[in-house]
Amino acid sequence: MSHKPDVLVTGSSGHLGVALMLHLPQFSNFTPIGLDILHSEYTSVVGSITDRTLIADVFERWPCIRYVLHTATLHKPHIDSHSKEAFIQTNVQGTLVLLEEASRTGRIEAFIFTSTTSTFGAALAPAPGEPAVWIDESVVPIPKNIYGATKVAAEDLCQLIHNESAMPTLVLRTSRFFPEQDDSMEARLAYSDDNLKVCELIYRRVDIADVVSAHVCAMRKAREIGWAKYIISAPSPFPNDAPTLQALGKGGVKDVVKRVCAPEVGVLHERGWRFPDRIDRVYDSSKAVHELEWRPVYDFGRACANVALASPWQSHLALGIGKRGYHAVPTGVYTT
Repeated sequence: MSHKPDVLVTGSSGHLGVALMLHLPQFSNFTPIGLDILHSEYTSVVGSITDRTLIADVFERWPCIRYVLHTATLHKPHIDSHSKEAFIQTNVQGTLVLLEEASRTGRIEAFIFTSTTSTFGAALAPAPGEPAVWIDESVVPIPKNIYGATKVAAEDLCQLIHNESAMPTLVLRTSRFFPEQDDSMEARLAYSDDNLKVCELIYRRVDIADVVSAHVCAMRKAREIGWAKYIISAPSPFPNDAPTLQALGKGGVKDVVKRVCAPEVGVLHERGWRFPDRIDRVYDSSKAVHELEWRPVYDFGRACANVALASPWQSHLALGIGKRGYHAVPTGVYTT
């Protein structure tokens, strides 16, 4: 293993950043160096991605860096605590600084931008009673908040700089993997946290261990692919057909799940858990599976098998990292 850093991880004090810093040297034969505005044991460079002098210095001090994993961002939980200008500065300007300084080196083999399925925004919300929507990379985003809008803008900058410089650049739109409780009071009252999250694996959640492996796959395939966007979510057992989507959107979730994965229904029923009454969207991550050769492990079936054994349904990595939080002061479910 090389002892010179070959991977720059931004946001290295955050939830995904820590997971990458832990995984890359242990399992993937990469040596990461972390950058974040917050001090942590995983962060070697403390500073902002918007500081062009700092970023340029990082690439100059460590000419061995060949990969950039850009996870640093203001998240949805920051909407109520940060201004729109702050979102633009961090998510758009900061991404542009990284892209430009990385591309100037001429040696970056993969720039991986961690985006979010939140970019789809209003496209994820059919009217009540309407069929669930099948979400793949062909769906046009309709951002509904500053978080989604700035992540879409950052994705566009990734494509622009790739077109100008030919730097291999891939966008990973990840679905939910946060460990905190749901931000919906209604959902928290209706379901236990484990019940809700395990059920989300059938349509809109992914384990952080699979998110990490998707980043590693993207690093290895970026030079071959050049430019692309991918949805990263646990593979859904649902088929993409009109009757299934109609049933999901109109309250027939349990019947559909029973049809496509009956054993799992029995497991959750014995536990006293239940399925959501309605599902409004289904994420399709098959493009990442095929093109990135990504092999997600922690899907709905595996989670239910672990539940049946009274074992944790999450990965060891997810359990080990726990909650990293988004704020230093009390802000409900997203408190540090």
